[in-house]
Amino acid sequence: MELDKPQHILAIGGHAGDMDLTAGAVIAKYVQAGHKATFLHLTPGEKGHPKLSPDDYAKQKIEEAHRFAEIVGADVRFLAYKDAELPVDEEVKYQVADVIREVKPTLLITHWKGSMHKDHANTHYIVEDARFYAALKTIERALPNHYSGPLYYADNWEDPYDFQPEVFVDIPEEAYDTWVKAMNVYAYARGETSGFPFIEYYKALTVVRGAPAGFKRAQAFMVPRGALNKRVQFL
Repeated sequence: MELDKPQHILAIGGHAGDMDLTAGAVIAKYVQAGHKATFLHLTPGEKGHPKLSPDDYAKQKIEEAHRFAEIVGADVRFLAYKDAELPVDEEVKYQVADVIREVKPTLLITHWKGSMHKDHANTHYIVEDARFYAALKTIERALPNHYSGPLYYADNWEDPYDFQPEVFVDIPEEAYDTWVKAMNVYAYARGETSGFPFIEYYKALTVVRGAPAGFKRAQAFMVPRGALNKRVQFL
């Protein structure tokens, strides 16, 4: 990949907050280097609040996602699916493919398939087919085809089964500080829904992933089988 040319990350998650925490530091670094980024959330992730109704929490999560994206300098999109009800069908695959054709990313980030959460695993399979559909000239849609470039799987604690970190991206201080600030806009990340310390976990994970690679901090990614023989680390 030629990093002297403008690049565009499209990070596709099952819920608002998934890609924000797992790839947000890289996205902040990417944007600060003069590139572009877009988050595509397939659902708000609205069914996990102990007190708010799903409708009320969906509104909150959408607002939080927009605030996160604003802080890191990214765009944000949503599809109209519900938390825990994300299907794997041709309709959603083509909707994601249409976004790929519109945004024209140079690389994609999404979930690894080995997840304890069905929406994460479903997102993995949706994105793999959508990427293929978006690239094919013979699939006629409103917009022309677009090949999105390499695919990366984010390092999510809920997607741990057979996840093998293979690409380690150094996180400089400015990007790290921006990402930490942005994470704090999410109530769930602050531990206010489940009590899980998401922010502290992902901050610590950058140290764990960075140390073996010789970095102070890093975010790690897995790639499709054989892809390491064909790609250059994107930042």
